[in-house]
Amino acid sequence: MDFSLNDEQQAIRETSRDFAEQVIKPVAAELDETGRFPIEIIQQMGQLGMLGLPFPEEYGGAGADFLSYCLALEEISRADVSVGITMEAHTSLGATPFFLFGNQQQKEELLPRLTRGEQLWAFGLTESEAGSDSGSTQTRATLSDDGWCINGAKVFITNAGTEMSGGVTITARTGTQSNGRPEITNLIVPKGTSGYSIGQPYKKMGWKASDTRPLTFEDCLIPQENQLGQRGDGLKQFLRILDSGRVAIAALSVGLAQACLDEALSYAQQRKQFGQPISRFQAIQFKLADMDTEIELARLMYYKAAWLHMQGRSYTREASMAKLVASETAKRAADQAVQIHGGYGFMDEYPVSRYWRSVKINEIGEGTSEIQRIVIAKQLGC
Repeated sequence: MDFSLNDEQQAIRETSRDFAEQVIKPVAAELDETGRFPIEIIQQMGQLGMLGLPFPEEYGGAGADFLSYCLALEEISRADVSVGITMEAHTSLGATPFFLFGNQQQKEELLPRLTRGEQLWAFGLTESEAGSDSGSTQTRATLSDDGWCINGAKVFITNAGTEMSGGVTITARTGTQSNGRPEITNLIVPKGTSGYSIGQPYKKMGWKASDTRPLTFEDCLIPQENQLGQRGDGLKQFLRILDSGRVAIAALSVGLAQACLDEALSYAQQRKQFGQPISRFQAIQFKLADMDTEIELARLMYYKAAWLHMQGRSYTREASMAKLVASETAKRAADQAVQIHGGYGFMDEYPVSRYWRSVKINEIGEGTSEIQRIVIAKQLGC
């Protein structure tokens, strides 16, 4: 059993860390305060190949493995999780469906633009009445000689409304199966399609510099060839997409947790009480030791899930475990980081305030902690 990274993985991690430290971290506070989408940073990431890491070179990708992508995502999120979620949603949810399920024409037409970072892409799954119960999609699409006509709405969709956004792939109810359950198909909707409306960005507690909006479809007509994969395979497709996405969210969460530890340790070594740095007090040392231990465990969990994915083995259980452990570890790390800062942790001028506001969504997005526990229990045979 070898836990060491190979040369390519180490190089990608170091390059991502340097970029995060030099380009992202210096403006992270400003991005949080203004909510400005950092298009110039995302474009630079595209030019460096960061938005196409796990895709083959023939489609414009970097040809790196899945763990390398997760390592890069951890480092980017360590500097700013808003940029991290932009990268994750684009790569895991936006581009991956085309690579896994697209026909050759779709791959050749769409993937190079996405892997090179010339465009961002979104995935529209969540609805007001279809969150954890994602199979209850109410958005409907009917097929005629003119193509697919879509009517419905999506909520909390990332990357749909930026200047770089090329479109969204959505789940839609396209009929009823023989067992009475909804037939769900994934459909590709380019930005600018008539009847497709992109709402105003949400005002959020965290992830403020990422683009999150509601989408509506009113007699939105797309060609039949904009169907992704086989009709009725939508549910099966997005469950597979979510497995890899959950590993990526675990990496993102570990990056945020590590940022919490970085700030807490630095502050504890500088802050003095009773004539000495508070890092010398056992109460503070125990908090830091617990944070470090939990973060390392969460990191190893997503490493294992990524490794299983790369081996072509089943990893649904491990993906849910990684996402569950990492997101809850990040929440505890943020809470302890604020506690170590004391009253200063409550002030927005300190990064831990931003981390604390941003961490909660990690337990919700791409499957709540409750859903992860259900998935794990099912894998146990419950």
